[in-house]
Amino acid sequence: MTATDTSASGSRYALILAGGSGTRLWPLSRTLLPKQLLALGGGETLLQATALRVVEAFDPDNVFVVTNEEHAFEVRSQLTTVLPEGAARVLAEPLARNTLPAILLGLEPIVDADPEAVVGVFPADHRIDDRDSWHAAMDQAVGLARDGWFVTFGIPPRSPETGYGYIHRGQPLEAGAYAVAGFTEKPDLATARKLLAGGEHYWNSGMFVFRADVFLAAVAAHAPAIFAWWTARHERPLAEGYCALPDVSVDYGVVEKLDRIAMVEAPFDWDDLGSWEALYRLGKKDGAECVIQGEVLALDCEGSLFISEGSSLAVAGVKDMIVIQTRDATLVCPVTEAQRVKDVVGALKSQGSKLIEAHVTVRRPWGSYTVLEGGPGYKIKRIEVPPAGRLSLQMHHHRTEHWVVVSGTALVQLGEEERLLTENQSIDIPKGTLHRLSNPGKLPVEIIEIQSGPYLEEDDIVRFDDVYGRKVGGKAGS
Repeated sequence: MTATDTSASGSRYALILAGGSGTRLWPLSRTLLPKQLLALGGGETLLQATALRVVEAFDPDNVFVVTNEEHAFEVRSQLTTVLPEGAARVLAEPLARNTLPAILLGLEPIVDADPEAVVGVFPADHRIDDRDSWHAAMDQAVGLARDGWFVTFGIPPRSPETGYGYIHRGQPLEAGAYAVAGFTEKPDLATARKLLAGGEHYWNSGMFVFRADVFLAAVAAHAPAIFAWWTARHERPLAEGYCALPDVSVDYGVVEKLDRIAMVEAPFDWDDLGSWEALYRLGKKDGAECVIQGEVLALDCEGSLFISEGSSLAVAGVKDMIVIQTRDATLVCPVTEAQRVKDVVGALKSQGSKLIEAHVTVRRPWGSYTVLEGGPGYKIKRIEVPPAGRLSLQMHHHRTEHWVVVSGTALVQLGEEERLLTENQSIDIPKGTLHRLSNPGKLPVEIIEIQSGPYLEEDDIVRFDDVYGRKVGGKAGS
């Protein structure tokens, strides 16, 4: 079976899940720019690398991506450069509801095309080497799935990892494939050591292959409330029905309750790029066993990971440490404590910190904005709009804005009027006034925006029209 297989029934499809938040890679990974959209280590982003790998084993026309509504524009933009066909097959969740609802959302166009399709599900944040072995494992999994097995991929463990779930190998089915005897959720260190020593447990990769009709029957049997939404999904708006679903993983909701589960032993090198420890382990090391990215001065340091984005970092005499610096946040912890980053994010969230949501620079469909400074009652941004970029038609309830054009030619709609502004020209945007910024020229437009008012958050934006298909009415965001 090859990627060009297009038989009418039982054809193979791929579903890439690109909706995770990547909290363990904070402060690089944020809610508005999670790890799958980052180029960790340079080159392609994790999403782009996953798409390039998947289309080697699946027909590009049969590849779908599920992501969060907030990330859909960035996902489409990234896919356009590596998989132009895939940019049109991005499905957006109105709200994150874990992997089971996400898979069902992605299955809809697949089942419409072929109810007996064989579907591979792949997270967008994995690193996989040895593509030939990966292809062979996919072919084996597709064969098992056609026979009605729900197929997982077991990674031979290299260490007593506490950040992964484990699969217990059962009776052999064929060379390199076994029935699954059971699952263990992320264990503590003592349990992980016992599982590793026993030799019958594998890391759960989070990749699956199944026949669509078999999977839907399993959802009906083990997650009837979610299946009821699936069967009635066209009877009310997606956002209304989807937001009412429980937050449940495909493992907990379905997979762990099945009888006919197979595991293909992964013959390829695999890593879940879900922690700074993984980035250190896989990174290119210097003579002192340090991994360094960005503008970093490291003196007499050993066995450490140093990453700096947007500012300079100097470290001295540091051993076995992780130091990650962005323009607005810095993380420092021992390599052995990398899993605790999720606790840091949890603590910041409980404090209402905005540091988990966005970087200083935020990308939007129309361009980007960078927060330069802010304080009580004011915020200063640099806004960049490429040629043909156009912000939504919007208004604010709580703030006024003053725009100064730094470069390019800006078309500003203010109420019923339109004005062209060039360098050093400015305009005031009163509170409650409809307005829109566009770039009608051939060069980028850059403006400085000064906001004033008692409330300056992004949800003080009401959209009335948007050329990028984002929702209008109510609180929106830029």
